[in-house]
Amino acid sequence: MSSLHPLHPEPGACEPPAAVSPESAPAPVPGTPSHPPLRVPPAPMDDAELSSLLTGAHHDPHATLGAHHDPGRDGVAVRVLRPWAEAVVVDTAIGRAELTHQRDGLFTGLLPCTAIPDYTLLVRYSGRTHRQEDAYRLPPSVGELDLYLIAQGRHERLWDALGARVTIVDTPHGPVTGTAFTVWAPRARGVRVVGDFNYWDGAAHPMRALGSSGVWELFVPGVGAGTRYKFEVLGCDGALRQKADPMARATEPPPATASVVAVSDHVWRDEEWMLTRGTPPHHEAPISVLEVHLPSWRPGLGTHELAKELADYAGGLGFTHVELMPVAEHPFGGSWGYQVTSYYAPTARLGSPDDFRHLVDVLHQAGIGVIVDWVPAHFPKDEWALARFDGAPLYEHPDPRRAEHPDWGTLVFDYGRAEVRNFLVANAVYWCEEFHVDGLRVDAVASMLYLDYSREGREWLPNEYGGRENLEAVAFLREMNATVYRRCPGVVTVAEESTAWDGVTRPVEFGGLGFGLKWNMGWMHDSLEYFAREPVHRRHHHGELTFSMVYAYSENYVLPISHDEVVHGKRSLVSKMPGDWWQRRANTRAYLAWMWAHPGKQLLFMGQEFAQGSEWDHDAGPDWWLLDPGYGAAEDHLGVRRLVGELNRLYRATPVLWRWDTRPEGFAWIDGAAADDNVLSFERRGPDGAPLVVVCNFSPVVRNRYRVGMPLPGAWRELLNTDDHGWGGSGVRAGGPDGLLTAERIPWQGREHSAELTLPPLAVVWLTPAG
Repeated sequence: MSSLHPLHPEPGACEPPAAVSPESAPAPVPGTPSHPPLRVPPAPMDDAELSSLLTGAHHDPHATLGAHHDPGRDGVAVRVLRPWAEAVVVDTAIGRAELTHQRDGLFTGLLPCTAIPDYTLLVRYSGRTHRQEDAYRLPPSVGELDLYLIAQGRHERLWDALGARVTIVDTPHGPVTGTAFTVWAPRARGVRVVGDFNYWDGAAHPMRALGSSGVWELFVPGVGAGTRYKFEVLGCDGALRQKADPMARATEPPPATASVVAVSDHVWRDEEWMLTRGTPPHHEAPISVLEVHLPSWRPGLGTHELAKELADYAGGLGFTHVELMPVAEHPFGGSWGYQVTSYYAPTARLGSPDDFRHLVDVLHQAGIGVIVDWVPAHFPKDEWALARFDGAPLYEHPDPRRAEHPDWGTLVFDYGRAEVRNFLVANAVYWCEEFHVDGLRVDAVASMLYLDYSREGREWLPNEYGGRENLEAVAFLREMNATVYRRCPGVVTVAEESTAWDGVTRPVEFGGLGFGLKWNMGWMHDSLEYFAREPVHRRHHHGELTFSMVYAYSENYVLPISHDEVVHGKRSLVSKMPGDWWQRRANTRAYLAWMWAHPGKQLLFMGQEFAQGSEWDHDAGPDWWLLDPGYGAAEDHLGVRRLVGELNRLYRATPVLWRWDTRPEGFAWIDGAAADDNVLSFERRGPDGAPLVVVCNFSPVVRNRYRVGMPLPGAWRELLNTDDHGWGGSGVRAGGPDGLLTAERIPWQGREHSAELTLPPLAVVWLTPAG
């Protein structure tokens, strides 16, 4: 949508060169053609305009810098701003003209031309001469269509128009490579770009404002990938601040805060994955997710090593997806990525953007999908980032009652502003298109939906209808979901939404928010509270497990045991369980088998798959030493991990566990009311495959000759038993020594057939027809 076009000189536009003595000619640049010298008078700039340039308050430096017809004299005025330069020479096809230094780095001269010629600059610093292109002789790098779409909030590939883009410009003397810097700062008095290329002094590189769009632009020749930069913004409040680029594709590693010019050389090899992902639809597909904090999963590994190890580990355990805690750049590691400062840049902690592409590519080639956590709910107040970007609230809401997040000390986006909404919607698309991610897990959706979230009394303002709903945030989420699903086939969006908001996973066209899946926070809280109780007390809280089926089909759910549940004193999954070490592991195994059999997709945070006893530490990562054969209790942890692998294997091979996840006919209670026994039994059904019977005994005693209604007569076998010796259990079998049992024609629990089982202690058994 945007392009750069060279300015071509008119033939015969310059007069013949004036004769000069050889000693007055500028020194030639080695390896370049020698042109005759020209004597040219100065073309001074008005002092007020020059002062505006030097203070960073000029809106249109291209109108006075570069080459322009001088309306008062016959010729072309060339003005070049080069602080610290000793001399500047204009090199044209017919001669070279040394410019006059007016003051403070401004060099000027009046060329004897009737039209603007093609030229380059020879600039001398400390006795050495450098050939440079003049950035102020080129047209804007952003097209009119780009500006129109930005103003409308409809530029779905915003990163193609804003940020730092390495560009090649064709000129009469050959292609010129440089970087087009573009930033949105509508209320700024002036913007300059600073970086490695100008010793972080923006005086030489003021940017121009492109009409009323609020966009500032400058193409800087010679700047390429790897260059650090920022925008020096003279705000509407009169303060001069150096700001990181909101659209930066890369950053330097924290705690440094500069943006970095980036290009991608990655060659994707995941074509087969990309063609087939999303088939079948996610709500009808097996999805089991390992949630990972990449910086701490294997501390010390480079991204390429990490990619291979994660693919081998997650794939070996049978997970269909990994979910990565936020990978966008964030200054404070202790925020775990949930306080983002550079939404378009993968964190430099993991290497370059192409390193992250490599990681996704390797996982795809291993058959593993990649979901990333995405945080559009809030952003930090760091002075150098998005906060008060142009001297006043810009990305954040201007009303203080809506601008600050009371829980996290952060700022809330202004979802009602078209450009801000566009920034976020395009960012969602960016991760899916540029990095091939397969899903976005949207963080803290509830905090976006309610104006009174964590606010009381006069701390919030109702919407136009007097309600507490944030209508602007609702519109944004609908637009984001609709855009992502339209542009990125096979991608799924997942809401972390903890309230009873209606229609989170209902399509936008039917009045919903349009997410594909939603975290089932109610199931998570209720089930963890139940399992944390001593078994003797569980009979009084049986409904904490059965209540989830009352609303199980109101949304398309994911069952999450996420990082939030194993930090800040909440304890790890195995440590939440009551009893001695054997009972805690048995409870954990039973919980996981109950979770995998329950309608919904599964998500488990790293370390829980092998019953790590300590809380997660973002500096140390999982306690891998627990699996070391030299550790005396390693087999206890390995047994739980083997069970997780088996759960995933059986889950993927058993369509009744996922085909009808969102349809009530996919589930039926056999007995959901045996509270005194701490027993639950149910069956899972589907359009293909035999029914699966699940019997859960959440008491620490063996229950002999326990009769359970069965959907079909004949022989049944154990498909899974969490009390198996292989997982660390006691080895009690539900059926005979061969694991078989028979459903007889004895009516029981509303079914015509039933079978007697031996229920292992603190265990879950899956049964399938033996035929």
